[in-house]
Amino acid sequence: MSTVKGILAQKGGTLIHVRPGEMVAEALQKMRDNRVRAVLVIDDGALAGIVTLGDCAIKVLLPGLDAKKTPVDDVMTCNPVTVKPGDPLDGCMAMMVERGYRHLPVVDVGKVVGIISIGEVVKNTIRDLELNVNDLMGHIMADGPGG
Repeated sequence: MSTVKGILAQKGGTLIHVRPGEMVAEALQKMRDNRVRAVLVIDDGALAGIVTLGDCAIKVLLPGLDAKKTPVDDVMTCNPVTVKPGDPLDGCMAMMVERGYRHLPVVDVGKVVGIISIGEVVKNTIRDLELNVNDLMGHIMADGPGG
């Protein structure tokens, strides 16, 4: 069974984040530059929140606010639900689907270590299913017709 740790290992160690007082424009630039749709908001090493592309569009663009003058902490989701590196991906996927989350921050013993997305979880789950199917096909073919 795959865990959050496996996704983090595939991504490398870069933690894309902003501070609460930074402007939304800075968060958007980091999203663009790193081709992600969410960044963590970290204050003095602790997770303060998460800000997504959707947050920026709905809470800044639609009301006509200036992204260069709007601080991230005005639009972020505070105290987001987190997962641990050892958590199984099937549980993460169920929570993401049930609660409508697209991103989950990963915290290990109080330290922010990364973020996972629903796309990454789905890709890993599909890969695991394909491996299981291939294993089963190998057993079936090895036994031959009639077992």
